[in-house]
Amino acid sequence: MGSLIIIMAMFVLLWVLLIRPQRNRQRQQQTMLEHIDAGDEVLTHGGIYGIVQEFDENDDLIVEIAEGINVRMARRSVAAVVKPDEDEELEEADEVEEAGEEVLDEAVEDSGLDGGEGGVKNEEETVRSDGADEPAALEHR
Repeated sequence: MGSLIIIMAMFVLLWVLLIRPQRNRQRQQQTMLEHIDAGDEVLTHGGIYGIVQEFDENDDLIVEIAEGINVRMARRSVAAVVKPDEDEELEEADEVEEAGEEVLDEAVEDSGLDGGEGGVKNEEETVRSDGADEPAALEHR
């Protein structure tokens, strides 16, 4: 009787940890695929971003992946619908990165590590080797 309870408990644990979350993911994916409209930006399972232009007779999608380049793809190949908020976050991240680079450049200039006015200067003599002063050039090396 005790082993039957353990088996039942393991089945319940398996259902809670594996089967139920998978069903929820499948349900969310199916809902997302049903609500795709023309004009939505989508990401395919292959990693291609595009904008849905229209639906054809087989309920496939016509997606514009570049200006003037349309591809036909199965609806089930869509991994996600990209929200406009994500694009804005990427643009903001790029702006922050650019601002950080500017601050870094200013810090390098102020510290003198860029070889500018406050930097360390090379005090060695520059020697030209154009053939005329060949022995003198060898002595400085």
